[in-house]
Amino acid sequence: MTIDTQPATLDALGQPGAVESFRVGDPVEVKSLLKSLMDRSVTINLNGSDGSAYSTTLWTVDAAQGKIAFAADLMAPAVHRLVEADEAVAVGYLDQIKLQFDVADRMLVHGRQHCVLQAAMPRELFRFQRRNAFRVRTLERSAPTARFRHPSIPDMMLELRVLDVSVGGCALFMPSDMPMFEPGVNINDCTLELDAGTLLRGTLMVHHVTSIQPHARGVRLGCELLHLDPDARRMLQRYIDQTQKRRRMLSLD
Repeated sequence: MTIDTQPATLDALGQPGAVESFRVGDPVEVKSLLKSLMDRSVTINLNGSDGSAYSTTLWTVDAAQGKIAFAADLMAPAVHRLVEADEAVAVGYLDQIKLQFDVADRMLVHGRQHCVLQAAMPRELFRFQRRNAFRVRTLERSAPTARFRHPSIPDMMLELRVLDVSVGGCALFMPSDMPMFEPGVNINDCTLELDAGTLLRGTLMVHHVTSIQPHARGVRLGCELLHLDPDARRMLQRYIDQTQKRRRMLSLD
């Protein structure tokens, strides 16, 4: 199951019992929330345990048959990878609420004009408050990077681009040609070098893997920052404030 970051109080998933307060198990409420996603044509990110990702919408919600279906492009390789993946999860937003649920029993169903990715109606879903902490896009000219050893391949050193950062989390770009790792894993001894004067060391917990664009050739890793000492957090806050000011100045040029 993949989980998105939720600053200012991050989801706290991974802490014993923390998930239960976000769980929705009432069948009527589950159906209502799914129908809201469908009726409003909310973009749904489907993420497979193998790192595959596909953005789509809910096509049908059939509680009587215990089935849901997502719009699908038969020619999209990601769709076929999702069918073959061991597990998959769906994430979508209703205003400031993030909804997340497992997508089980996946199969492609072909119609005369359309193709859908059919799945079992989820028995439960998780509802989270969307982040409210300020998140800033990093400045590419400062080449912000995260350096760490691959959690599953200790001999492999990775250096990934930092896409954005907040006081509680960050997003990294993971190229598709690199060995993917499971959401929920901890990345220990990670070094974040955001610019020449901002060097942070700590632990990242990977909460979700989502697609960015069809031609991005990689995915976005949403991470929670753990074990930063007070001095490091103050340094990070200064970086966020300065980056925000620089972006404002660049927009005026």
